[in-house]
Amino acid sequence: MAVNVEIRGAARRIVGVSEAIQKTIRLIRKVGRGPWPVLVLGETGTGKELVARAVHDVQSRGPFVTIDCSALVGPLMESELFGHVRGAFTGAVGAKTGLIERANGGTAFFDEIGELSLDLQAKLLRVLQEKEFRPVGSVAARRSDFRVIAATNRDLAREVERGNFRRDLYYRLNVVCLKLAPLRERKDDIGPLVEHFLQRYGAGHRLTKEAMDALMEYDWPGNVRELENCIQQMVAINTGPLLHVHDLPSPVRNFLVARRKPVASAAAAGYRGSVRAAARAEPFPPHRPVAGDPPVLPLEEVERRAILQALQYTNGDRAVAASLLGIGRTTLYRKLKEYCLAS
Repeated sequence: MAVNVEIRGAARRIVGVSEAIQKTIRLIRKVGRGPWPVLVLGETGTGKELVARAVHDVQSRGPFVTIDCSALVGPLMESELFGHVRGAFTGAVGAKTGLIERANGGTAFFDEIGELSLDLQAKLLRVLQEKEFRPVGSVAARRSDFRVIAATNRDLAREVERGNFRRDLYYRLNVVCLKLAPLRERKDDIGPLVEHFLQRYGAGHRLTKEAMDALMEYDWPGNVRELENCIQQMVAINTGPLLHVHDLPSPVRNFLVARRKPVASAAAAGYRGSVRAAARAEPFPPHRPVAGDPPVLPLEEVERRAILQALQYTNGDRAVAASLLGIGRTTLYRKLKEYCLAS
């Protein structure tokens, strides 16, 4: 059962009914009231920045400044972070305010903190300890008091042991840790998320039961971001109102085919075995006409009946039916429409 947690801002965009997501919302409400550093851990696409914004929005003091640590590379990375004074280097025709200074009085969100170089880690640690920094080319220190929220998809504890991340910085950041569960571990949230994304991108569209079952079966390595992309893509290529399995992105369909292949192969083997047994007993079994049938059925009618028989045999599973018939799923979908059999 969903827990109603009154919270404003970005947290209102956190969708889900699972206990994992409700626990996250309760923690956001608690830690958002204080100034403690927060470390958000989770796989790519789990919504780490959304959670960071939600923590900031609990009290909404000052700006929320996102610092993409994966982009802080090259000779100008310190300038981006700390700013520079005029003439600090070739091309510095004017002074520049760095991201650290912009976050003064608010929140600095260090996205993908695990990508930060060891050199910048040392300088960031000093900023967090002393609340002071020096712009590039300046001899005077400036102050910036901000709350720090960091996020990463890496195992920072393991990176510390490998020597890729400073231990002292790790402990400075990891005061409160929010671990976001991947979507495959909270599939109760897929239904509400699908409804949320359909309202945003495809009002009037809805998924067939077969398509929804497929979404529930998929493992979602890209998590919520991949699910959002999936719904956008389905809406973009289908005028609706129904969205079918064949409208799913290829990674989802390929996953389903790979998972169901052993079942399809077993079913197809049984079917082919029955055909071979019948062929050994009687190479050309006589046609037993149904009342009202002509002596010889047109090929189109034979094909239509074979498709119906395959779908009945597989309880409507089109992937298995196509395998039994020895045709591709795209061909099967086309023939279903051609014979007006598509639902």
